Amino acid sequence: MPGAKIVILGGGFGGITAALELRRSLNGDHVITLVDRRPSFMMGLRKLWVLTGRGTPGDGTRPLSALSTKGITLRQATVTSIDPASRSVTTDAGTLAYDHLVIALGAESRPDLVPGFSSAVFNLYDAADVERLAPRVKSFAAGRVVIGILGVPYKCPPAPYEAALLLHDLFEQRGLRQAIQMAAFTPQPMSLPVVGAAGCAQVEGRLAAGGITFTPGVKIDRLEASVAITEKGPIEADLFIAVPPHRPPAVIRSSGLQMTGEWLFADPATMRTSDPRVYAVGDVIEIPLANKMPLPKAGIFAESHAKVAASHIAADITGKRSSATFDGRGYCFIEIGRGQAAKVQGHFTAPNGPQVEVTPPSETALKEKIEFERSRLTNWFS
Repeated sequence: MPGAKIVILGGGFGGITAALELRRSLNGDHVITLVDRRPSFMMGLRKLWVLTGRGTPGDGTRPLSALSTKGITLRQATVTSIDPASRSVTTDAGTLAYDHLVIALGAESRPDLVPGFSSAVFNLYDAADVERLAPRVKSFAAGRVVIGILGVPYKCPPAPYEAALLLHDLFEQRGLRQAIQMAAFTPQPMSLPVVGAAGCAQVEGRLAAGGITFTPGVKIDRLEASVAITEKGPIEADLFIAVPPHRPPAVIRSSGLQMTGEWLFADPATMRTSDPRVYAVGDVIEIPLANKMPLPKAGIFAESHAKVAASHIAADITGKRSSATFDGRGYCFIEIGRGQAAKVQGHFTAPNGPQVEVTPPSETALKEKIEFERSRLTNWFS
C-alpha cells in the first residue's frame, strides 16, 4: 500500500507542531507537506520586544525550510481553495491532493474592517508596522499615547496591556513619564473577561498603578487620522497604537466545512472538523467555553490542538486508537516591566467555567517567557 499524503496548511504554532508530531509518529513512506505563504516563522511575542528596543525581528525568526531536514516537505504558496469532496487543496503554485488535512491557517489582522484605518495609526499585530512604530517610540518625548482595541476577537488577549505596561516602564526609565499621558481602551466590559473579575482587577490595577487610564466598553465608529470617533466622544492621540479585529482567512468560509459563526468548527476534544479526514487547530477555530465565551486565541492552545490532531491522524493511518483529547489547560504571559512578568494560567475548558488565575509578577515568569521562545525555536528548527 502506498504511504498516506498528509497536507498541513499554515506554518505557525499549530502547523509546525502537527508536522513534527506526525513525522515522529509515522515512517518515511508517509509524505507530510507543510504549506505556508511565508518563507519563515517569527515568534509573535517578539513584536513587543522590537517595540521597546529589546530585540530585533531576526532574533525570533527562523526559515521554514529548516523543517526539511526533519523529513517535512515545504511548499511556499498561498492557499486559494480547499475542496474536501475531492480531497485537494489549490494554491497559487498548484494543487495538492491529500489523504488527511490539517488546517492551521490562523486568524488574520483585519484593519480594513475599521473605517478610516490608515498609516496615521500603528497596527500592534503587524510585524512590519511594529518596526515602523519602534523609531517613533524611541523618539517620543511628550504627548498622549493611546492603545486601542478596535474589535474582537483578537489574538493573545493580554498583549495590548503588556504593550501599555512596557511602554510605561520604558518612558519611566528615560525620565519622560511625567510628560506622557497614557490610555488604553477596549470594547469588552473588562480587560480580560475570560479570567474573571478578580483577574481583571489585577490587570487593571496594574494599569492604574502605572498611571494608565483604562476604559472598557468603548466601541468606535471610525478613525479620523489618529483620533478614534466613539459614541462617547473622540479619543485623541499623538501616538495611536491599534489592535484591529481578527478574522479567519476567506478560504475557510468557502471550504464548505461546518462553521461556528465566522470560525471553522472543530470537535473540542479531537480537533476533527465536519469532514472526518480534515482536522483544524489553533486560531482558525472557535471553541466555546462553559461560560459561553470563546477559548482565547493563543499559540499555546494551537500547540496543544496540534498534538491531539496529529495523534488521531497517526492512529487513522496505522489502524490504532488514540485517546488524545484537548484538555483546555494553558497559559500566557503579561510582562509588566522592571524585569518581571505575570502569568495567566489555568483550566480554560473546566465544566463550570474557566478556572484561571493571574499570578503575581516575578522575575521567574519573565525568564519562563524568554525560555518559551528559545525552547521552541531550538526544538523546531535545530
